[in-house]
Amino acid sequence: MNRTGSSGIASIATTSTGYRAAGRGLNRHRKRQAALRAELQAKKTESAKRRLKKRNRRERRHVANTNHTIAKQIVTEAERTSSGIALEDLTGIRQRVRLRRPQRVALHSWAFARLAAFIAYKAKRAGVPLVQVDPAYTSRECAERHHIDTRNRLDRARFVCRSCGVVAHADRNASRNLARRGEDAWNAGRESRVPAAP
Repeated sequence: MNRTGSSGIASIATTSTGYRAAGRGLNRHRKRQAALRAELQAKKTESAKRRLKKRNRRERRHVANTNHTIAKQIVTEAERTSSGIALEDLTGIRQRVRLRRPQRVALHSWAFARLAAFIAYKAKRAGVPLVQVDPAYTSRECAERHHIDTRNRLDRARFVCRSCGVVAHADRNASRNLARRGEDAWNAGRESRVPAAP
C-alpha cells in the first residue's frame, strides 16, 4: 500500500484504479514539524516542554485525520467500482527492510498500521471485501508479463519492464500486482469454503 523514497514518503497509498495519496505535502509538513520540535527541545524550559507536548498531540491528530481521509477515499472507490481491497501485509516491515537513515525516519514516523486498520474498519462497515497479501517483489514485477527484475524499478517513480518494455508509474504497477494477488487470495479462500462434493 505504501511506497517510500529517498526523500521521504513518495506515496502514502496507491490503488490499482489510479488513486494516489501523494506524500509531497506530508513530507513538507513533517520537515516543518521536525524543525519546530528541535527548536523547542533545544530551549529546555518548562514552557518549551509544555508547547512540545501540545505540538505532539496536534501532530497525532493530523496523522489520524490524514489516515481517515485516505481510508475513506480508498473504501469509497472500492464501493463505487464494486471491487475488493488488497492490502500489503506489512507485519514486521520495520525489521525486514534495510533503508538509509532518512528513509528509516520516514518509515518509522508514519502510522501505516493505523492507516491499514482504518481501511479494514471502514471496509468492514461498508461490506467491501478485504484481504492482506504478501508484498514481496511487487515493486519489481511487471504487472503485464509478471517478469521480475531488480532493474525494472528505475527509481521511486518509474517502472520499465526489461522483458516487454512496458512503462508505468512504479506505485501504480505495484498496486496492480497487489490487486491480482488479492483476487487470487480471495478466490482461493472462497474455494476452500465450498463444501466437498458427496
